[in-house]
Amino acid sequence: MMKVYLFLPVLLLLVSCGSSGGHSDLREYIAQVKARPAGRIEPIPTYPPYESFIYASASKRSPFDKPVDIQRRVYAKANKNVSPDFNRTKEYLEGFDIAGMAMVGTLQQKQQLWALVKDGGGGIHRVSAGNYLGKNHGKVVSVDKTKIELIEIVSDGLDGWVERPRVLALAEKD
Repeated sequence: MMKVYLFLPVLLLLVSCGSSGGHSDLREYIAQVKARPAGRIEPIPTYPPYESFIYASASKRSPFDKPVDIQRRVYAKANKNVSPDFNRTKEYLEGFDIAGMAMVGTLQQKQQLWALVKDGGGGIHRVSAGNYLGKNHGKVVSVDKTKIELIEIVSDGLDGWVERPRVLALAEKD
């Protein structure tokens, strides 16, 4: 008797699904869709072949650096007496690359003008003439309200040293 009670709902389900009475509207819609003309697929567009670009201006100023007006000073170029003082105690700002530094303002106490320099780590320090900054033995020559002028001592590539002027200009507000 238990088998009959289980078999009866399955039988009713199969009978109700098997009737073909109410699907005529569905069959008509399928016939209409099949009777429509086939669509046209556009061909894949052709593109010109990739032409690589060779950047031949690597020795020039980077296009991403801001141009700076530099008032040039005349310094001795290839002097045999030029060399960094390795016995001098290094200052804190000599641990940072000068490209990552920015002059953010000035401060004047009595007659002394200090420049405010933002290091690469986010700290702000004050410098004046005679201080050192940057990894190339850069000594501050003068401080102005808009710029810091310094002289870096860099290797000339032939076991010698050359003085190179550098300007750290006041950063524009973003």
